[in-house]
This record gives sequence, C-alpha cells and structure tokens, in this order.
Amino acid sequence: MGPFPTNIARMWLRSSLGGLSRVTAVRIVAVLVLCAVAISRHPTWPPDTLWLVALLVAGVGSRAFLRYLAPFLVLFLLYFVLSGLADDLNPTVHYMPMARFDMWMTGGEELPTQWLQRHMWDGELRWYDFYFYLLYTAHFVMPLVVALLVWKRRPQLYWVFVGAIMGLSFAAFVTYVAFPAAPPWMSSDYQYIPRIHRVSHDIWQAVGIADPDTLYSRLSPNLVAAVPSLHASYPLVILIFLARTFGWRRVWWAAVYPVSLWIGIVYMGEHYVFDILAGVVYTLASCALAFWTASLVRRRRERARAEETLAEAAEVVDAPLDAPGEAVPADVPAGEAVATEGAVGGR
Repeated sequence: MGPFPTNIARMWLRSSLGGLSRVTAVRIVAVLVLCAVAISRHPTWPPDTLWLVALLVAGVGSRAFLRYLAPFLVLFLLYFVLSGLADDLNPTVHYMPMARFDMWMTGGEELPTQWLQRHMWDGELRWYDFYFYLLYTAHFVMPLVVALLVWKRRPQLYWVFVGAIMGLSFAAFVTYVAFPAAPPWMSSDYQYIPRIHRVSHDIWQAVGIADPDTLYSRLSPNLVAAVPSLHASYPLVILIFLARTFGWRRVWWAAVYPVSLWIGIVYMGEHYVFDILAGVVYTLASCALAFWTASLVRRRRERARAEETLAEAAEVVDAPLDAPGEAVPADVPAGEAVATEGAVGGR
C-alpha cells in the first residue's frame, strides 16, 4: 500500500509535464522557487520588480524573448536601480511648488486632494478605494502586458513603444535627480500643507498589513520621485499605443484607465495635479520623439534600399554586351550564316 500513492503521483506528474521540454520545466521551477523565496522573506522586493525578474527567468532560452522582451525588461530593471539612487544624489526636497500650483488652480481655497477627499472619503473604505489602488499597484505590470500585445499585433510598433516608455522613464529619472519633489501625503505629514488622509494606509491595514509605513518604504525605494508622475504617464502611453495598434474605435473605452488613475492618485494623496500635468507633457514629448525617430530610421532604410536597387540596376546596364558575330556558332561558315540571315529577312 505504501508505494501506491507515490506511483500515482509520478504518473500524474509525467502526464502533466510530458508535453513540456526540459528547458520549459526548468523555467517554471525557477520562477516558482524565485517567487517562494521572495514571499518567504516578506515583501522586501517590490512586486513589479519580482514580476520583471520572474519574466526574465521564464524567458531565458527563447530566441524571440531574448531578441525582443529581454532588452525591455533589462532596461526596466536598470531604471528601478537608478530610481532608488536618485534621492541619494540630491537631498534637497521640494514641498511647496506643486502645492502652490494646485491651490492656484482651485482659486486658493483648497487643494484638489482635499476637495476629493471631502466628497469621497468618509472614514470607511469603499469599493472605489480598492479600485484606485489596484490600478496604482499595477504601475509597472501594465506596460509589460501592452508590450506583449503590441509585439504580437503590430511588431513594427514594438520598438517604438519600448523607446517611448524607456525615454520617458529615464527623462523622469533625470528630473528626479534635479528636482526631488514630495508627494502630498509627505508634505502633509511635515505640515507644509493642510492635513490630508492617506487612503493607502487603510487599504494595507484592511488586507492585514500591520505596519504600512515600513512596507511602503520597501515598495517605493524613492519616496520623492513625484514630478513627473509616471503613474500618470504610463497609462497615457498605453492608451496612445493601443489606439495606434487596434484603432481608436476599438479601444476608446481604454481611456477609463488613465482618467481613473489620475483621479485616484490625487484622491489618495499620492500626487498633485501638477505632477499629472508634468507627466502628460513628458509623455507627449517622449511619444513624439519615439515616432519621429522611428520615421527617420524607416526613411533611411528605404533610402538605403533604393540606393542598393539603383546600384544593382547600374551594374546590369554597364555589363558588356555580346558582339553580333559571337552569336554564330564557330562551326558554321560565315557565308552560310549570311545566307541564312538573308533568307529570314526575305520571309
């Protein structure tokens, strides 16, 4: 009786994994081990970074993956590392410029965050609190999902998308170094602005996290990377490329994603409206630069192909033509050849 369950388990594993290659099986085991180690050590890794590393491990060995997705993921991981260093390079944090702009927008009465919380926050979590925060936490996952869609649907747009995302990200990193900016919740904690409620704390406590401050410091290595808001920028990039990939009539409803996130990050006290507007400007500039660069590269390739075609045609034209006498076989007398030509002409 003892070996029977073991044999059943072996048979089940063979039937389940029989269709998988050894390389694929190793990838699956590596990803599961990586996730298990990360979870066992508590969430010391940001979830987005964990997803990126898991995808890298899962895709090792695939030529298509190494050619297309691996560079994207490596650049993303490089950005994560650099963004964690930005606040160490410049310790001067700006608290008030963004708040003054938002106050100017509302006529100096109250911040947009205060207005939203006055109408939407009553001390208890609602469904939209979880909705907003779910979009907020999917910050770096959604670009990867859309990258896969663009890659499969419109491969010619894939590197344009990658260029727009990475150009935007590294431009934001440079800004984070030059202009460290505090989010509203931090300015409120240090009493630079009126008191606002940090909704994300209540969400973390609702899901069983007893110390949200410690967890948040681990999830966000740079707490003063607020201007521009990449939480506002990435959804707009995604919307632009979904429209270019599938057509605006098919994806118009996807505009709910950036608009919802823009409202949510202001409502939760994670960003000012100023941060969002800066993110929109950075997004439009990076997308325009990416499309312009792609167009320039395409024109140069077309010009190079045209020049190659002309060069090949010139070689054909310049090739020496056979002399008329060479077309007559050597064993045919010249007189007979002339007579034959005359007979043909007579006909």
